[in-house]
Amino acid sequence: MPYYAEKPHILVIDDDDRIRDLLQRFLAKQDYVVSCAENAQQAKEILAGFEYDLLVLDVMMPGQSGFDFLVEMREKGSDLPVILLTAKGEPADRIEGLTIGADDYLVKPFEPKELLLRIQAILKRAHKYKASAQKDVRIGDWLYDREQGVLQKDDGENVALTNSEKQLCEMLIQKANNPVARYDLAEKLGLLENERSIDVQITRLRKKLGDDSKVPRYLKTVRGQGYLLRVDDV
Repeated sequence: MPYYAEKPHILVIDDDDRIRDLLQRFLAKQDYVVSCAENAQQAKEILAGFEYDLLVLDVMMPGQSGFDFLVEMREKGSDLPVILLTAKGEPADRIEGLTIGADDYLVKPFEPKELLLRIQAILKRAHKYKASAQKDVRIGDWLYDREQGVLQKDDGENVALTNSEKQLCEMLIQKANNPVARYDLAEKLGLLENERSIDVQITRLRKKLGDDSKVPRYLKTVRGQGYLLRVDDV
């Protein structure tokens, strides 16, 4: 049974001891759980027992190269995000890495801060995709069944959403944990003639979620940007 970390879990695969140590210490300070492997074989053994959110993978390693390791991963159906690290900065090398399935490509030497920003961007996209693709979505104490349009609380309480509430919820889930403009919501719901009608829909959805309108936990108003629905991993 794989182990799942509560915080984002990153595996750094690099044969350079200095880089592994640097990245482990730096990323741990950024509140990530970080593991390390010095070659592809060791990485495979670690991946067999732990669940990861992202790999930082060196291209030039003894034994199996990072390119070959990535190709093998993708052939086995893994969609785990991967950032390649390499001393090769030629466009052809970057294109090859992206073509075989890398999510990003960083040339050595690099600033750890730049790697951090790339990791954050990839994990944000991955989380949004995961939330938008899954059938059931966790919203605080609720599990939302997107097919049935039903909110189910952990204690067994069920609350059905109206069609308009389901549409609203779906649009917010598609942008999980990011604000959606009131105008965009009104346009998709056909309420542009009375954009304030969205506020009414939001109020009703908050009520069904048991959210405090003054200090909402799940469905938040982001000043100047719109509304944001907090969605957790299931």
